[in-house]
Amino acid sequence: MKTKILMVLGFFMVITVIAQRTEKDKINGVLDSWHLAASNADFEAFFGKMTNDAVFIGTDAMENWQNNEFKEFSKPYFDNGKAWSFTSVQRNIYINKTKDFAWFDELLDTQMKICRGSGVLRKENGQWKIAHYVLSIAVPNENVGELVQIKEKKDDELLLELKKKQ
Repeated sequence: MKTKILMVLGFFMVITVIAQRTEKDKINGVLDSWHLAASNADFEAFFGKMTNDAVFIGTDAMENWQNNEFKEFSKPYFDNGKAWSFTSVQRNIYINKTKDFAWFDELLDTQMKICRGSGVLRKENGQWKIAHYVLSIAVPNENVGELVQIKEKKDDELLLELKKKQ
């Protein structure tokens, strides 16, 4: 009897792992095809992978794009046939228990060298869509001091401006 119970439990554990793997495969497919759509300057495919209320956070401190704003900003790049080219070289995906919400982080090979992307996907009508994406430039710890010096003046000006708005 114990053996049968253990076998049934083991079977359900295997099914759960397979289901999780399948969802992760689907999410990997969405993210990879999203990056490929940008590389191919395919505007419709790129934005078709995002929710209508998606947010894209760029590398500049002031780049907090709501979906429609991001479309307007990006359209000329796509129309000229040259958007951007990001290729994931490492990715971690996490899925909630109800399998309708996922978050991830990835290291990217880009024209800016290694960057980090992270974000949130939401399942809409059975399809995974990107709801939030954050892009940041990865800086080796030993180079942070140099980077701070490069951006110090502009950051100080921006901080003053932002603090005035509070």
